[in-house]
Amino acid sequence: MGGHFGGGWFVGVADSGKDGSSMAHRSRSWWLVVGALAGGLVLAGGGGAVAGVPAVAVSARVGMGATGPATVYVTNSGSDTVTPISTATKRAGMPIKVGPHPKAIAITPDGKIAFVGSASLTMNSVTPIRTATNRPGTPFGFGFVIPYAIAITPDGRTAYVVGAGSVEASGVTPITVATHVRGPAISTGGATPVAIAITPDGKTAYVVNYGSGTVTPIATATNTAGSPIRVGQFPIAIAITASGKTAYVVNYGSDNVTPIATATNKPGKPIRVGHQPVAIAITPDGKTVYVANAGSNTVTPISTATNTHGRQIQVGLRPDAIAITPDGKTAYVANSAGSVSPISTATNRAGRQITVGPGVVAIAITPRGRTAYVVSYYSSTVTPIATATNKRGQPIKVGKKPWAIAITP
Repeated sequence: MGGHFGGGWFVGVADSGKDGSSMAHRSRSWWLVVGALAGGLVLAGGGGAVAGVPAVAVSARVGMGATGPATVYVTNSGSDTVTPISTATKRAGMPIKVGPHPKAIAITPDGKIAFVGSASLTMNSVTPIRTATNRPGTPFGFGFVIPYAIAITPDGRTAYVVGAGSVEASGVTPITVATHVRGPAISTGGATPVAIAITPDGKTAYVVNYGSGTVTPIATATNTAGSPIRVGQFPIAIAITASGKTAYVVNYGSDNVTPIATATNKPGKPIRVGHQPVAIAITPDGKTVYVANAGSNTVTPISTATNTHGRQIQVGLRPDAIAITPDGKTAYVANSAGSVSPISTATNRAGRQITVGPGVVAIAITPRGRTAYVVSYYSSTVTPIATATNKRGQPIKVGKKPWAIAITP
């Protein structure tokens, strides 16, 4: 959840100006000026840019939703709403009111609840939304702690909210999904936690500490943090292989990726990638990692068998998000300037760029892999792309300044 505007990379919660330069100048004091978050995907979680997710993008699981076609949820940072989009009709529903500047979202594995992180100078919160009714529940107040990322355990029992504020207030807050009871914050022992990924067995959450160049493992059974693991400079995104054996950490400041063996929590030798890497995704078979490099307009493939990088793949201007189809055949790279580059994972070659709205900040792929949805900040639209033909559909109007996206399983 982030993007490139006016020559600078931003993740965070501030409102923005009408142009990139004014946003960079005006919001310096309360933006984290580093890069696009992956995760939790997140985006948060999921198979796109995993953080999850951050990153940056969330790609749902294979299959239909629990009660029918999947639903896309888009956070609108400029109108304090979330827009639901039916994948069956590709039409937007009524906007759902949440807290100020929503920029993080994650959906439970059963698809029943979407947790939305909102942030402003004084009103940081996380709002649960019942997807059956699209009605928001009572928000959890987070005071001066900014909810940068959210991840949910595979069993759907606990949502972990990564928040940064003062050194004392920063950490990870667990929320019991069934009861909506918030537990005490867990200190990561690092500065500025911004991203999170959870192992497929749900036993360990790995939290990225941007300010201290570390990753903190948290045992989900006890909600206790282990010793921070040293990685590269300004780590910004994280993804874990489907086997759960290796976590890959994107280091924005040192132009490399650090592999961590989850069995020992020992970091391996850093893997060189392009300039200013910001997003990451791993193929469903776990064989290849793809890293989007904003500063060099490239994507770096990494073999997980050898932890070596392949030849750089040229894409569009300022790539800041990436998602991979459930069949693993195509990686879709969102380029902030206003395009999407499809990459064949069989050949590692990029196809013709697909033009979408300007200021692309996120991308997600539907459970069956038939459609990619691309979020464009400046045009306040979401553009569907048919993955069979790579043809774009009619842009869907959402709220002002859309920022993050998630799709029900």
